[in-house]
Amino acid sequence: MDTQLEEMREQMNTLKKKLEQQEIINDRIIRKSIRHAASNINRRYTFVYIISLLMIPYGYWAFVKLNGSSIGVWITMSILMLIVFGYTLYTGRYLRANDLYNSNLIDARQKVAKAKKLDSDWLKFGIPAGLLWIIYFIYDKYQQISDDSFWIFAASMTIACILGVLIGLKIHYRNQDNYQEIVDQIEELTQE
Repeated sequence: MDTQLEEMREQMNTLKKKLEQQEIINDRIIRKSIRHAASNINRRYTFVYIISLLMIPYGYWAFVKLNGSSIGVWITMSILMLIVFGYTLYTGRYLRANDLYNSNLIDARQKVAKAKKLDSDWLKFGIPAGLLWIIYFIYDKYQQISDDSFWIFAASMTIACILGVLIGLKIHYRNQDNYQEIVDQIEELTQE
């Protein structure tokens, strides 16, 4: 009887060790998946950093020198690009935190949820600001172009804006999906 009881204790200890090892493996897999989703977002943010900063000198060349637009068009576009850069940098800081993936998962979830909300809130500013800049740019061209070619220009700008908004929204929703994936994985891990 004592030997059976001892064998059962050994089997229970072996089973506990296996379960602990399985939890560690699950934790590692989920943390790796979280890092991958965050890496996707950070890659897109890096693209936004580069484009927004490159648009400042390119905008001067393309709008003022090449296109003959007023300096105001370039200045407002440059201010908008600096805001895009700053806001993206501010939002992305939550994902670049070294302790995000090694710290308490509840804190990590709060940071990711905050970044997701900031990313979502960007649309409240970005779309109206972009629309105002486009209207200002088209008005600036309206003052310079006196013939029917203005309407061709306005139509082509409208089509370009619609395409830009669609691409931007696709990127935005992909980021939101990646943020939600991270939050869901953290919740799954913390519920176990």
